[in-house]
Amino acid sequence: MRYIMTDEIRRTLAMPEAIRAVRDAFVELSTGRASVPARTSLELAGRRTTALVMPAYLPRMDRIGVKLISLCEDNPAQGRPLAQAVTVVMDAGTGTPLAVLEAGYLTAVRTGAASGVATDVLARADARVAAVFGAGVQGRTQLEAVAAVRPLRKALVFDIDPRAAAAFAAEMGGRLGLEVVPALSPEALREADIVCAATTSAVPVFADADLKPGVHINAVGSYKPHVREVPGETVRRAAVFVDERRSCLEEAGDLLIPLREGLIREDHIRAEIGEVLAGLKPGRRSADEVTLFKSVGNAILDLAVAGLVAG
Repeated sequence: MRYIMTDEIRRTLAMPEAIRAVRDAFVELSTGRASVPARTSLELAGRRTTALVMPAYLPRMDRIGVKLISLCEDNPAQGRPLAQAVTVVMDAGTGTPLAVLEAGYLTAVRTGAASGVATDVLARADARVAAVFGAGVQGRTQLEAVAAVRPLRKALVFDIDPRAAAAFAAEMGGRLGLEVVPALSPEALREADIVCAATTSAVPVFADADLKPGVHINAVGSYKPHVREVPGETVRRAAVFVDERRSCLEEAGDLLIPLREGLIREDHIRAEIGEVLAGLKPGRRSADEVTLFKSVGNAILDLAVAGLVAG
């Protein structure tokens, strides 16, 4: 059995390859060709820690995957990663464990790749300016994925820590050959054609009034029913797409809070992104339409991307 660490994953896994794998996995998920039981969430009493256990089976790969991820909200202040994870890949026919992958960075890549897929299918073709909320590892892979599917000319980064935003701008600008600048005011968002929210905030990170017509939004940071990154007004007027209906209607505060407030109904979700990719449901309907992709994460994406590395 192989043990695959983050350094090897960084060397061998390219974002365009991950986007292709995630695109295929979304279609298999939404057409019933993959098996993904509901994940188990464990909240630790007396600690700001959540552990998630996420199984999946992908017949095309003939592989089973199980991810165990912990999210410790006190870690960043102590210089540790918020999210730490391992993914186990097993042969579906024999049950033999084939590889154990260190999966913190792998999670960030598959989350970025999911937004890359959604951006490719939902954002306007002429989108050239991106905005990223959250200057952490998730924000970095969000921008990397968006830049892989649209020829960006500029990116804005919003973060409550100005030093983190400046470091993000310097690193990602150099890596992508792109103008990346810290946003100096909330109104700077009005320039963005694509918005990625990848934060740990419990409340909306932008105002609905600061969005331009036709913007596409990827909301990937919140994964609990009581927290959200997107204002209810935005959710109400947007065409909403999800990674998976079931999980989003159980976990996504970005949708559950507007549901409780009576701003939307469950049928406000237009489609799973895999249904759009498979040609079963429509995507963007007009140039001025606001589109929102909400993801709480799905184990089939972890398995699809882990399979690229583990074989």
